Amino acid sequence: MQKLFIQNRKGQKMVVIVEETTPHKGLAIIMHDLGGFKEQPHVQAMAETFLEYGYTAVRFDTTNTFGESDGNYKLATTTNYYEDLEDVIAWARTQPWYQETFVLVGHSLGGLCIALYAERHPEKVKALAPISTVVSGALSMEGHEKHEEWRKWKETGWREEISKSTGKVKRLPWSHMEDRLRYDLMPEVHKLTMLVLLIVGEYDDSTPPEHQQILYEALPGPKELHLISGAPHTLRANEHLEELKSVISRWLEHI
Repeated sequence: MQKLFIQNRKGQKMVVIVEETTPHKGLAIIMHDLGGFKEQPHVQAMAETFLEYGYTAVRFDTTNTFGESDGNYKLATTTNYYEDLEDVIAWARTQPWYQETFVLVGHSLGGLCIALYAERHPEKVKALAPISTVVSGALSMEGHEKHEEWRKWKETGWREEISKSTGKVKRLPWSHMEDRLRYDLMPEVHKLTMLVLLIVGEYDDSTPPEHQQILYEALPGPKELHLISGAPHTLRANEHLEELKSVISRWLEHI
């Protein structure tokens, strides 16, 4: 395993972990959620699965999250996360282990970013796994407007919550949602003709199963949708992580 330090287009430090396999069957780039980081259990579980199948696995901390990269969470946007993904892929192209086409995997906001990348560069992407993905900013709003904390967020301009992964206070301005509303997978979904795997927890209230079904039905190519029974938005329990790995393993046999 290599921990590497690169720069994004803004000159900010980004931290990347590369786990290279020999022989090299393929390349998988794995992206975390809003406020996530590369060592989260579900991110590591996904990387481990690809390694077991002979894929070099690349995971990274975006800027403006709680990992090792530069930035401040209050500045986190879909735009900055997407640009960081682009910059990691651009850097990867300079590395000896780089391979096209590659597999993209992402959780929640990371799922939105990898799917946007695949819509814009379908020729580079072999397969796509948006896990508990955000489908659009509009659906995010629709799914949460009934929640009191979201109404307070819009009214006060700030949302505060305690991270279940780090225990730190996560403070995010409403401008994050204004940026997210610019993004929607549906208008260009017809470009996602590669293999696509969707996974969602039964009790996911952030990117619920009905949102995943909307995306699934619109996908034009070979596709799968798996519901993890009893699971929330972010998978932490061992049985949910094992099911995540099992579903990805079965999918990889078809790539």
